[in-house]
Amino acid sequence: MKINIRKYNTMDLSSMIQIWNEVVEDGIAFPQEDCLTEEAGYRFFGEQTYCAVAENSESKKIYGLYILHPNNVGRCGHICNASYAVSSESRGLHIGEKLVQDCLVQAKEHGFFIMQFNAVVATNTHARHLYERLGFQQLGTIPGGFRMKDGHYEDICPYYFVL
Repeated sequence: MKINIRKYNTMDLSSMIQIWNEVVEDGIAFPQEDCLTEEAGYRFFGEQTYCAVAENSESKKIYGLYILHPNNVGRCGHICNASYAVSSESRGLHIGEKLVQDCLVQAKEHGFFIMQFNAVVATNTHARHLYERLGFQQLGTIPGGFRMKDGHYEDICPYYFVL
């Protein structure tokens, strides 16, 4: 299967919203609690600095996506943040790795100097191993920084990568 990472277009929005909402509903990685409606998704993805999808180049099926945006404003506006979502049916196919690698390229092309992840859940071991393998540095641990869907709290681990 050949996966192509490309800039999203409006034809992708339905798949993007579905994948995003699946991660939100899981309640173990994203801080959002409310799913995107079609209207909210159109607005949300449109407000990002850049969004991309992971598409099967043969079937045109969307397997994942990322969003890229500033992490802060003004004097810290050169630091960006990103979120990655991969459909549950395609996890384990290294799609997340392709998304992160493309995102790093796009972040630099969009003028950012640093990528920072504010709240990687400590129990999200697959994401943490991927980030560390790609050269991200963990900044520390924030005890109980993430409320899981079932109500208990997990630590979060901020990461950064110098572009």
